[in-house]
Amino acid sequence: MQSNSKKQIKLNLPGGVVSAGDFYEILLVAQNANATHIRFGNRQQLYFEIDETELDNLDTELLSAGIEYEVDAAMFPNIVSSYIADGVFNQENWLKEGVYKDIFDLFDYKPLLKINVVDGSQTFAPFFTGNINFISSAVSNYWYLQIRYPKTNILYSWPTLIYSDYIPAIAKVIQNVILANKEQFYDQPEINSQLLHQMVSADSDFVIQQIDQPLKLPEFQLPYYEGFNKQGDKYWLGIYRRDELFSIELLMDMCSLCMQIRIGQLYISPWKSLLIKNIEPAQRPLFGNILNKYKVNIRHASNELNWQVEDLCSQCLQLKQQLVREFEAADQRTYRLSFVIKRSPKSGLYGSVIIRERDNGLFQITHTRDFNPNTKELVIKWESVPKRELSTCLIALCDEFYSRHSHKLPVQAIVVEKGVSVIEQKQVYQCGYCLTMYDDTYGDEQNGVPPGTPFTTLNNYSCPVCESGRDKFKPVQKMMV
Repeated sequence: MQSNSKKQIKLNLPGGVVSAGDFYEILLVAQNANATHIRFGNRQQLYFEIDETELDNLDTELLSAGIEYEVDAAMFPNIVSSYIADGVFNQENWLKEGVYKDIFDLFDYKPLLKINVVDGSQTFAPFFTGNINFISSAVSNYWYLQIRYPKTNILYSWPTLIYSDYIPAIAKVIQNVILANKEQFYDQPEINSQLLHQMVSADSDFVIQQIDQPLKLPEFQLPYYEGFNKQGDKYWLGIYRRDELFSIELLMDMCSLCMQIRIGQLYISPWKSLLIKNIEPAQRPLFGNILNKYKVNIRHASNELNWQVEDLCSQCLQLKQQLVREFEAADQRTYRLSFVIKRSPKSGLYGSVIIRERDNGLFQITHTRDFNPNTKELVIKWESVPKRELSTCLIALCDEFYSRHSHKLPVQAIVVEKGVSVIEQKQVYQCGYCLTMYDDTYGDEQNGVPPGTPFTTLNNYSCPVCESGRDKFKPVQKMMV
């Protein structure tokens, strides 16, 4: 007897946030359809696979629960946000949980273009992977608007700031204008942005504000997003799966525990991981018990966590795993770099280094200008690289990045406001897993280590972020300004 054909089910989780109760209901429906695992996508969406024979029952259950979904399709892209970074990976500013929720609630339609709503002070969620990108400004409740025209790398900076409450409305107008005029704004080599601005503004009245200073993004630095980590006097937990597969039973246990201890929300990251915030110290062992039950490892090396691969692409995932193993064997540093593996030339993924499979089985390697993953300006490094030589080329490119950046650091002095400071080097100790530094100037007072305590005198020390042992720390040189 032939096996049933498989169907891929996609659900959008706007902003990458979902209540524990709603998530549990989704998981229960998936389990009733005999799905066993959940995958997350680069746009913070959710996937699971079922047999075609389960579709009718699935449709009935999802319809009764009021849950919208797509089958083997991605017509409606999820809204990406940096909500997950709030209180964990960002700086203190006006953009808080309530602002995100208010914006999401105002979306009374399903976007057909990709929309990003992102905090300008963080580097965990991508800025420009959407077609319509809102980036928070320093002015409370006002946003920069950056448009990346569909199927292009052409960016247009909107000339005014947009008020929070008008984000869904202006995004809808922009979407309608672009889709109604594809011959001018969609997959075109050249685009008249002034015309788009005129057409969007013609019949619209949005609250705006003049731009006092141009958009300035922070230098990219991917935070370590796995394991138990401090969040003030609480903890947050990040879970990453090497094969991108999250057991439904594992997730149901996590949701049940969250509901039991009144943790309201779970978060999906653009790096295909799960994050749970606001865990009380006394509750941490309860989550540890679930991780033990399902034998979940939360100690992956940083050079495995900074990769983006296309959704549902087994070839891309296998290549990533191969390259990570080869990086590990070479003990390769990849700090401040991120990597993309893709087969589609216009998939919208972002990273410092892009590996794309060509039609002939060879690979093109490019990197972004200055290795900044948030720019779309690409430099072609190698056009046709055999698979067996990929890691050699990538390691050489990593070395080039560090050589460039070390030469950028001035040897004598740099000019700073109201004075000059000299750059010096100091030896500190850095965790090999999450790259946390121990500097004896500051010690680790939160864990009872006073300032001035040499690292060599710490016998039972463990990393305050990922809890790796003292033996995982290595001496490195830190630049002091």
